[in-house]
Amino acid sequence: MNENKIDRKIAVIFVTDVVGFSKLMEKNEDQTLKSFRSCREILDNLFKEHGGRVFNTAGDSVLAEFQSAVSAVVCASEFQKLISERNSSVSEDSEMHFRIGINMGDVIVEGDNLYGDGVNVAARLEALSQPGGVCLSKSIHDFVNKKTEFLFNDIGEQRVKNTDVHAFDLALNNLEKREAKKEERLDDDSDDGKPPAIAVLPFKNLSNDEEQEYFADGITEDIIANLSLWKTFPVISRNSSFSFKNTTEKSDVISKALGARYLVEGSVRKAGNKVRITAQLTSADDDKQIWSKRWDRSLEDIFEVQDEVSRDVAALISPALKDQEQVKLSTKGKKNFGAWDEYLQGLNIYNTQDFVGTTLGDTVIEHCKRAIELDANFCDAYVLYCNVLQGKIYSHEHQDKREENTKLFHQMAQKAVDTDPENPDAMSSLSLSYSIKKDLNKRLETAEKALELNPSHPRSNFSYGQALTNFGRNEEALTYVNKAIELDPQSKRNYEGFFPLLYIALKDWENAITWLNTAHERSPHSRYFGWKAAVYGKMNDLDSAKENLKSFLRERPEIKTLEDYEKVAPTIIKDTLLEGLKIAGLK
Repeated sequence: MNENKIDRKIAVIFVTDVVGFSKLMEKNEDQTLKSFRSCREILDNLFKEHGGRVFNTAGDSVLAEFQSAVSAVVCASEFQKLISERNSSVSEDSEMHFRIGINMGDVIVEGDNLYGDGVNVAARLEALSQPGGVCLSKSIHDFVNKKTEFLFNDIGEQRVKNTDVHAFDLALNNLEKREAKKEERLDDDSDDGKPPAIAVLPFKNLSNDEEQEYFADGITEDIIANLSLWKTFPVISRNSSFSFKNTTEKSDVISKALGARYLVEGSVRKAGNKVRITAQLTSADDDKQIWSKRWDRSLEDIFEVQDEVSRDVAALISPALKDQEQVKLSTKGKKNFGAWDEYLQGLNIYNTQDFVGTTLGDTVIEHCKRAIELDANFCDAYVLYCNVLQGKIYSHEHQDKREENTKLFHQMAQKAVDTDPENPDAMSSLSLSYSIKKDLNKRLETAEKALELNPSHPRSNFSYGQALTNFGRNEEALTYVNKAIELDPQSKRNYEGFFPLLYIALKDWENAITWLNTAHERSPHSRYFGWKAAVYGKMNDLDSAKENLKSFLRERPEIKTLEDYEKVAPTIIKDTLLEGLKIAGLK
């Protein structure tokens, strides 16, 4: 039982890192490392003098613990003073500037490391600090202000990375005096314009058998791993989430400590050879349950059950979160829109509106452009941009700009992958880019890569199924398209749009006609008359073939011969269509 005990304490946390370290490394790696080691030696000596203990480092970041708030602030002040003196005596290329954040709060002790809200707030304060400055929480200020001669500037309530903190600057020479603004924020719902984070809390073991704890933990870890594959929402790490195992804290406290807007919670109850698993998604802002589900399974293969449930939870949560974020957007003030908000506005139009005969596609693109302007590394914005361009490329109404849209599609698809090569949506867009270029081997290779990145990703399954048809692997393709529908039933109609082509490729004429009629009813298009004419021709139903060919030629007067049609026929079923149209009477 002691293994489950969480050790906590109040500690003073000191966080610092180098301003612009990555750019310095790009400019002169050797010199930057030498300068950093020199500065680090100064810092280590001050830690020894003032009782600081380094508990974590990551690249140029240093996190230390102090027993005394006064000692931490004195150490920070002396460090910035010594660094300033050093910078005045070295070349410009050797100069180095640091930010420092200091907080006092509750932390979780795990070996020599520290986690939790106390550490997170110190990191937020460090990000808020001016170069060469020291930024403190109110808890540090209120304590140190009474015991030292230091001067402080109250900069008021600040929001950094979804965390609100009352901050103070240590008054140092040569630094701008910042003050609290009369209107800190334009509205209460403003944020940093980034997708909100989600944390998966350890599932509770409700079984009488304590040995089943490993199963509950395994479910939790697998959900974290599977959710991470979706890439849309940042997922809090396993170590951070598990620091709240067996906690009695309320969701808003946990949310604030982890920096997560959404929480996934659940339980596992085992009885004999049966197991019941429940999971729920909660919005920590208002403690509102967004989604929940229960699974009752046989434990003949415990790991199979674990894999199935964790995949299901991840697959269901990602779209549920996007829906919830769009609901929040509709009630949000429009003064502080960030990249995430612009993306959500575009996504909402894309998912709910009919583009045919409208300029709504251009509206979505404008939102994507604004999102990219605000955050050039926002992968999802590039993916959505590609989705709209894809519709334009294959739309008869936009053929006058097909070359322009195709070129732009290739650029956006490559940019999406460059921004996040582990994003399955981005990789699927690149796969389609290769399909348009008719590089079918690369098309299949990248579609397979997207599926490897997330086997439970609907679009990746669909894209891979499409790619397989280029190589005549049509039965396999049907399996993957059906899996996409199973994983994402809300997008069923989109995926079913591929059935007419797929069933023609399979030479399943009855299903081909059924789906051609369905597709035409849902979204009328001249291509379906031509395809039906060909299929009826292959079925030797000449009356129906000729009737549909007549309708097709009436809507597409530029098509007069089989040679004309060959230029626009889909590669996958080109031969079949040409044979059928010849039977129908096209010369």
